[in-house]
Amino acid sequence: MPSYPVEVPDDSPVFGGTTTAFARFGHAAAIRSHGHLFISGQIGRRPDGVAGETVEEQTEIAIRRIEEILRLENLDLSALVDVTSYHVGIRQNMPGFLEAKQRLVKAPYPAWSIIGVSGLASPELLVEIQATAAYPDNAAR
Repeated sequence: MPSYPVEVPDDSPVFGGTTTAFARFGHAAAIRSHGHLFISGQIGRRPDGVAGETVEEQTEIAIRRIEEILRLENLDLSALVDVTSYHVGIRQNMPGFLEAKQRLVKAPYPAWSIIGVSGLASPELLVEIQATAAYPDNAAR
């Protein structure tokens, strides 16, 4: 079964000018393969490229970016089956992350691994979220 990249349009109101980062870093926003959608790590950059000021804002932006990729594939957050999030300053930032996550992600919950890291691609980034979604059985691609 072939794999296909998901292209985020350059005029996406959620991604804005940040879509150029996919080519710059040499990866797709997401790949659909074998009935699943593998979403690359999403960060908390606003459409203008500026990182959110708080972990809550960065988490919300990252989840909204995942939600937009899912929307492009006619899915929503309920299609998520596995999520991994990477956190700088995990102990001090976990309450803000959880507040945003609990506000945006509703049951049925995906499996979710939370990993503390010493840094991400840019020093202002506090969280990165990678996800896998499953297509409904009748819509597997």
